[in-house]
Amino acid sequence: MRLWEHLRRGSFLDRERVRIYPRLLAGLSLVSLLILFGSSQSGRDRFGHLIGSDFLSFLAVGRLLLENANPYDASTHLAFMREFAPNLEGYPAFFYPPQFLAFCLVLGLFPYFVAYTLWLATTAAAYLAALRAWSRELDLLSPVWVWFAAFPPVLITITHGQTSFLIAALLGGGLLLVGKRPVLAGVLLGLATIKPQFGLLVPLALLLTGSWRTIAAAGITAFALAALNGLVFGFDIWRDWLSLSSSAQSAMTSGAIGYGKMVSVFAGLKVLGVSTSLAYAVQIGVSLIVAATVVWASWRKAWSPLIASLVLVGAPLATPFALDYDMALLAFPLIFLAHAGYRDWEKTISLLAFTAPVFARPLAHFGGIPIMPLVLGLLFWILARRSRDATAS
Repeated sequence: MRLWEHLRRGSFLDRERVRIYPRLLAGLSLVSLLILFGSSQSGRDRFGHLIGSDFLSFLAVGRLLLENANPYDASTHLAFMREFAPNLEGYPAFFYPPQFLAFCLVLGLFPYFVAYTLWLATTAAAYLAALRAWSRELDLLSPVWVWFAAFPPVLITITHGQTSFLIAALLGGGLLLVGKRPVLAGVLLGLATIKPQFGLLVPLALLLTGSWRTIAAAGITAFALAALNGLVFGFDIWRDWLSLSSSAQSAMTSGAIGYGKMVSVFAGLKVLGVSTSLAYAVQIGVSLIVAATVVWASWRKAWSPLIASLVLVGAPLATPFALDYDMALLAFPLIFLAHAGYRDWEKTISLLAFTAPVFARPLAHFGGIPIMPLVLGLLFWILARRSRDATAS
């Protein structure tokens, strides 16, 4: 059989390999973590870098809030982090909206590594619960913990101390429950506004499927969360956040965040040397195509895991600001495809989507090859194709 046929049918990935390979990847991830933490000293790896350095940004905000200082004052925020980690490289800035401040306030009550451990343990548990919910709903019998441990964005999230587990749990769990528990779904989606760029497609799909109870619950939850943080921290905090948001745009445009870490179409084009204006133009075009596809797939349809999967894959395609650890979102569409039974190209593309986060950053950094926008586009394409076929039938 020719290579092309193997790739089209995914025949190289038989049942036995599907059973063994995730266990091998899970083992490698666990060994990597053991080496990282086992060789660390005072919370720093053998190169002197703070473990979970992104998390320091959240802890700093929590401490600043406890001291009644402005968390959106970039100089004060940086000064606190440098006080804790004098050799901190770069600036893990805090661009989250005020809805996230209450989470940070709780973290600020604990020492760094206690807070880091609690944060990852609780958000990973939420993510694992959402994965199990998808597996139960779709009657997927594979052991979820193996796939969790093997999935590369899990390791990336842990080493960065990021919010990806929480965001994926809220969006993945919320979108799964729209059809069966619409109010709870809306509460989860309303809480997910702490990272709003990944929710751009959600209102479109909810409106066009007539998911009114979920829309109402999401709106009330988002408003209540915003109001609560405004009451606790002062409503001027919104003005401060909006003022800082302009610097977030500048940081992304200038590459201060690092285009190689990012997975968006915009960042991929910048890695290739395309001008900023053209990269933004293409990003806008892709975002419109993705949104139009979600509209078409949702129009007068009942809510389904297929629509939820399409929205979750479309989320990082529709925004210029998405990073490799955010690919934790892809676990849910991959569960859907494993349940649905693979068609031509779907097994190969699913394998690419599962493994690509391991290679995406080094390939972009050192080889100038941004693979994640292409992988996301392929995954979105096969889900859109399934939507087309479902409509035709």
